[in-house]
Amino acid sequence: MQWQSRILPVSLALLIAIITTSFSALFNVEASILIILFLICFASSYFLIATALEFLVFREINEIYLSFEKIKKKDFKLTRRRLSTLTASPLQQLNEELYEYATKKQAEIDYLTQLEAFRREFLADVSHELKTPIFAAQGFIHTLIDGAVEDPEVRDKFLQKAAKSLEGLDHLVQDLITLSQMEAGIIKMHFQETNLNLILEEVFEQLEEKAIERNISLIIDERTSSECVIWADRNRIRQVLTNLVENGIKYGKEGGFVKVWLLQTKEHCVIEVEDNGTGIPKKHLTRIFERFYRVEKSRSKEKGGSGLGLAIVKQIIDAHEGSIEVESKVDKGSTFRVTLKRFPNQLSENIPTPQNEFANQL
Repeated sequence: MQWQSRILPVSLALLIAIITTSFSALFNVEASILIILFLICFASSYFLIATALEFLVFREINEIYLSFEKIKKKDFKLTRRRLSTLTASPLQQLNEELYEYATKKQAEIDYLTQLEAFRREFLADVSHELKTPIFAAQGFIHTLIDGAVEDPEVRDKFLQKAAKSLEGLDHLVQDLITLSQMEAGIIKMHFQETNLNLILEEVFEQLEEKAIERNISLIIDERTSSECVIWADRNRIRQVLTNLVENGIKYGKEGGFVKVWLLQTKEHCVIEVEDNGTGIPKKHLTRIFERFYRVEKSRSKEKGGSGLGLAIVKQIIDAHEGSIEVESKVDKGSTFRVTLKRFPNQLSENIPTPQNEFANQL
């Protein structure tokens, strides 16, 4: 490439100088002037042609070769060089397209790297979560096998603990299956007209005993709209409310409260679940909807649960084309805010039914 970049301008400059000098010789110009003319034509032509080829052709070709060398080495981090020309030449366009291709490939590599890191983290979390109840149940059963079964009191106590550990394991596996099926679109949303007020009453009734055990008051905010109706999967929305209220009971302060406010706006129904518990540090707020993510793992273990509840909640809300946000202050409590489309608004927009394409996707 280097020698070609020199031979081509020399050949062209020599040709131009010969033609110019030959034409001047027709007018009986002195030999010394012809020689000077030849040299001037050759030098100026060579400079102009070499400069033009260098900036318009060879430099772009060199950039393309360098890019290809990086791509061969699986290095897609190319540097974009902005060009000052208003109209790009074919070589410049090729260089730009090559850059776009490399940028896209680099983005794919970064995404795959993130997925690999997530996979490793997920496998580590699953192994840890499964190990705890399995080892606990094994310990109780082996103790019984070693002779404790002869003592009726010890036997019953250990069997109950083993059963509790296995129940926790079953809940974990069921939550994993549910979350995986939701992400894969296997579980369908069965949309229907859904009254949030009625669901909230059912959830409060279901969790009343747990709240009494921790001396926590379940409160419906006095500002709650009398009738919040949405187009949703009733059972899944009930699951969302149950999880949020139950978390408020688990992590709330004894003698505290869990307050729910249902607000109906022009186009949406908003669910706010507030507690005055320990709160969530700001650095954790962006990750609490990840699978198995716990703010304080030791305390969360004591409270029970699979660590998948909020991840499932997020999947359900996304399937309803809604949103969920959280605000929290340490030692003051947390507020989860869920926004869903109202039922009348959904009908006016030809909302999909369970048989429609949206329901088939998730």
